[in-house]
Amino acid sequence: MTRFVSTADLAEDGVSKASPAPARSCYGTAMISAKVRLLAPVLLCGSVALGLSACSSAGGYPSLAIRDVERVSGTGTPVDGEGSAVPPALPPASADLLTRLAGLVKAARDADGRFQSNRAAAERAVSAAGSTGTDSWSTASVALARLESSRSSAMSALAELDLLYAEARNAAPVEESPSATAIGDARSQVAALLEAQDSLIARLAGRLRT
Repeated sequence: MTRFVSTADLAEDGVSKASPAPARSCYGTAMISAKVRLLAPVLLCGSVALGLSACSSAGGYPSLAIRDVERVSGTGTPVDGEGSAVPPALPPASADLLTRLAGLVKAARDADGRFQSNRAAAERAVSAAGSTGTDSWSTASVALARLESSRSSAMSALAELDLLYAEARNAAPVEESPSATAIGDARSQVAALLEAQDSLIARLAGRLRT
């Protein structure tokens, strides 16, 4: 028996067959979203790796050296007179010091005068001296001792000048001060007198021993 299908039946049948399609569409969309979420980290890591690779191939890793803008620099203006200052001149020797030095030199010269006065008698006694222990030898020994004692003031003057010179040098150790120079000059004069006296005494003493 032949069954005629109406248009309404066809429409109802089409709707019933087409109804599952939305469910399949939703399921497919969910699967695609899940896959995108899973692949996102992988794609991000790949992008970073490609970026680093590009940096490396372009010219290596960034340099850790200090850049010019990071360097400390500056300029300065020297203070007026800095580095070229001249030390102040040392003061001249005082009048009191010069007077004292003149007195010491005079004392040494006076002592030398007495020394020269006794020189002739000592030379005569030494020339007439006999053997050791004789009266003439004893007379020569006394004359020589008198000659030596006559210069004691000069020896004391030299000792004082030595002390003054040491003090002056300690006060100005870098450069000899005018005071030290004045003391040194006086000291040289007195030392020259004593040196000549020492030479004569040594010569007479040598003759007396023989």
